[in-house]
Amino acid sequence: VQLVESGGDLVQPGGSLRLSCAASGFISDDYTIGWFRQAPGKGRERVSCIAWSEGSTYFADSEKGRFTISIDNAKNTVYLQMRTLKPDDTAVYYCAAWRLYADCIREGPEDELGQGTQVTVSS
Repeated sequence: VQLVESGGDLVQPGGSLRLSCAASGFISDDYTIGWFRQAPGKGRERVSCIAWSEGSTYFADSEKGRFTISIDNAKNTVYLQMRTLKPDDTAVYYCAAWRLYADCIREGPEDELGQGTQVTVSS
């Protein structure tokens, strides 16, 4: 599986942004796709997970109610819709794939990783 992120941009506080993660190659129904982010000088932070086949989702507490995650199976693409963005959301956002849903939630090592897309929230 290869993952390519897009959609990162500069946005004002309170604004919205949708990130895309296009997956190519063999995608097993067991895969989970997730997003994590890393800000300069900070550690990796898991944002959200979605199970490819059953659609179960997970969000970190700070993102609940602001972010949603969805899959377009026809396009093999996972979307992360982000609303009410804050300066603290500024980071490089990475799309990743795990063979187990639980591994995404507990921030275990990923099986595949994208290149990342920059999100900057600033006035």
